[in-house]
Amino acid sequence: MEADQVLAESRSVREHLMSSGLATAVSFAGSLPGSIVMSLGQMLVLACVCFDMVRVVSVPRSHRRYVANTVFRTLALPSILVMALSVLIDAASGSWYDVSAGVFVMVAVIFRWHHDTDEDNWWKGKGEALGRWVRNRTAPRSLTAPSAA
Repeated sequence: MEADQVLAESRSVREHLMSSGLATAVSFAGSLPGSIVMSLGQMLVLACVCFDMVRVVSVPRSHRRYVANTVFRTLALPSILVMALSVLIDAASGSWYDVSAGVFVMVAVIFRWHHDTDEDNWWKGKGEALGRWVRNRTAPRSLTAPSAA
C-alpha cells in the first residue's frame, strides 16, 4: 500500500511542477485522439527514415535515388518538428527512455538533412524555379509613368 501512496505523491508533485499547457498536452497525448495523432506523426518520421535508407543504398544519379532524396527532403522538416514535440511530451511525462530515443532519432535526421546536400532532387530544380517565380510575383513593383509625347 505504501508503494502506491509514494507513486501517487510523486505523480502529484510532477503534475504540480509541470505547467498547465504541458499537463494538457500530456493528457491529450494519452487520450485516443492524441494517440492517433502521435502515431500518424511517428509514421511520418518512419517514412522519412525509410526513404533516407533507400537513398543511401540506391545507385547515384538514378531515378530511385532522385525520388527518395526528394521525399526525404520534403519530410525531413516535418519529421524534426514531430520528434521535437514527441520529446517535449515525453519529457513532461517523465519518460526518460523515450526522451533519449527521440532525441537520437531527431539528431540523426537533422544530421542526414544537413550533411547530404549535394544530391539531385526536385527542390534543386523545379523547387528553385518555383521560389524565383514566387519572389518575382511578390516583389514590390515600381510603377513608372509612361513618357509624355
